[in-house]
Amino acid sequence: MYPLLNFEDDAWAREAPAQLAAFAEEVEDELVAAERAGRFPADIYAEMGKRGWVGPITPKTYGGLGGGVAEYCLVEEEIGRHGLVPVQVSVQGQRWLLDWGSEEQTEQYLEGVARGEIIFSECISEPGGGSSLRNLRATARRSNGDWVIDGVKTHVNLGRESDVTLVYAVAEEGLSAFLVDTSLPGVSATPRDAIGLRLIPTCDMAFENVRVPDSAVLGEPGRGLETFLATFNMSRLGNASELIGYGRRAMTLGTEYAQERRIGDGVLTDYQGIQWTIAEAYERLHAASLARDYAANLDDELLVHGVETSLAKKLAITAAEFAVNEVFSLVGGYGLYYDQAFTRLVNDTKVLRVAGGSLEVLRNFVARTILTSDTYAGLR
Repeated sequence: MYPLLNFEDDAWAREAPAQLAAFAEEVEDELVAAERAGRFPADIYAEMGKRGWVGPITPKTYGGLGGGVAEYCLVEEEIGRHGLVPVQVSVQGQRWLLDWGSEEQTEQYLEGVARGEIIFSECISEPGGGSSLRNLRATARRSNGDWVIDGVKTHVNLGRESDVTLVYAVAEEGLSAFLVDTSLPGVSATPRDAIGLRLIPTCDMAFENVRVPDSAVLGEPGRGLETFLATFNMSRLGNASELIGYGRRAMTLGTEYAQERRIGDGVLTDYQGIQWTIAEAYERLHAASLARDYAANLDDELLVHGVETSLAKKLAITAAEFAVNEVFSLVGGYGLYYDQAFTRLVNDTKVLRVAGGSLEVLRNFVARTILTSDTYAGLR
């Protein structure tokens, strides 16, 4: 489902989907158990790191695949398709380190994060803060050559499990980002019981007088918005890819069942209404894939692509939601049990409908850009 992506290594791209599928089948029982318990399967994640799947954008000298956004999109789509552990949070960390990390930070963290040996998390959202960085209340103040961080963060994937977290806080210079060792005094995590993405559990994190050295600043004080935007579009392409994977898995499971389900003298897929559902689901997933591929190639070419990325995620949300919801037309009561994958697909899709830019935020961004940018003047 990635016909337009430009890969660094076409041979790898041809082989990777089958390798990811085979690995998922090998560890399926543990994945199911961990998902139901809301537990991070650390051993599976570590093995994914050894195979390069946790570090698709990181150079091989640092333990990664040495690819770009195209490789990242392929890995995330196949992860969604086969129910493996999402790597988006780690890849965002790698992007931050590659673009903004000091030599000391890069040497300390990058290889471990790319290989799945150092667990990374990000602390951005706050209670009541929504999608606006302007509303952040976490603070960072200078103290005897160090920084002291105070604040509460929410919706943190892998917060309890992480070794290092990137904390966004407001300093005198403005919004700033800090790499914080989660074992430091004053750092605490409260688990949350999320409906989806349960392989990368969610928590709230509190920072009370957490002292970090000046070397913990990512980039420079006051440039937090720039560091955030460094991963903004790539993150949404990862979301889009995972959503496309969910839709593909739903349709695969649904059509396999429907082609075997006997109804009178035929099977379920003999009915025109069912055929139309399959056709529209494929159409939407295919369109989302094309939009994602186009935006990913723009990202790899370092071209402006905010609208294209937003459109890709928007299309992926609606395509995945259609596929995972309409699949119940194919499987009926068979889909109503927790020992099947359908409920997980619905819940994971709902999480990514909101996380990383909700459908409404995406619509607003696209509309504002069309209305104000000369690039899109021909549409007005």
